[in-house]
Amino acid sequence: MFDIEIPAPHGAKSLLGIGRALGAAGVSLEGGGMWSGSAHYLIADPDTALRALEEAGLGPAHVRPVILADLDADVPGALGRMMAALVDAGITLHVQYSDHDNRKVLVVDDAEHARAALGQH
Repeated sequence: MFDIEIPAPHGAKSLLGIGRALGAAGVSLEGGGMWSGSAHYLIADPDTALRALEEAGLGPAHVRPVILADLDADVPGALGRMMAALVDAGITLHVQYSDHDNRKVLVVDDAEHARAALGQH
């Protein structure tokens, strides 16, 4: 899975264009949202998404691989413990949001070490 970052300087108007372009191309958004003029979405097919956005005149878009991490959402402190593991391992976190399966989507500088820090194989 991948995170795609797309400029969204005009809020709902930007998301309208993004949603239409990706939807018409058959790209499913599996999580994400928009913050401070930048949209981030979890996608499986980055090539199709990039092509659709380019054809629609939207972008520039950037794609990065992600780590999907289970989080005990009903357990107080779970996010803090997850972030402590990343900090203790010296991992830089660039983006964090949730997917439709209640997992944390993490865009980091070193996926291999982040997976090890989080106990993933």
